[in-house]
Amino acid sequence: MNPHIGSEFDDFLCEQGLAEEVTAAALKRVIAWQITQAMKAQNVTKKALAERMHTSRTAVDRALDENDPGMTLATLASAARALGQRIEIRLLPEHITT
Repeated sequence: MNPHIGSEFDDFLCEQGLAEEVTAAALKRVIAWQITQAMKAQNVTKKALAERMHTSRTAVDRALDENDPGMTLATLASAARALGQRIEIRLLPEHITT
């Protein structure tokens, strides 16, 4: 019998030791998407964002690359700030199963 049938996906990720990696990647993707949406709403190009951030266009490309796991929160926060936004990350209690 499959031990994962009926278990929650989060439980599976924890059992496999992947929860933190998957959560971090998902968070990065969401923030990158939100920055892209803010850029579109404000008609800000990547070049203009780079100038506002005092960085290179390459750094902006990396910040917006949803698959670049190495991008720091500081860079993402800088991009958000350049768009008049801020990033908020909170700690939440773990999911409790009964």
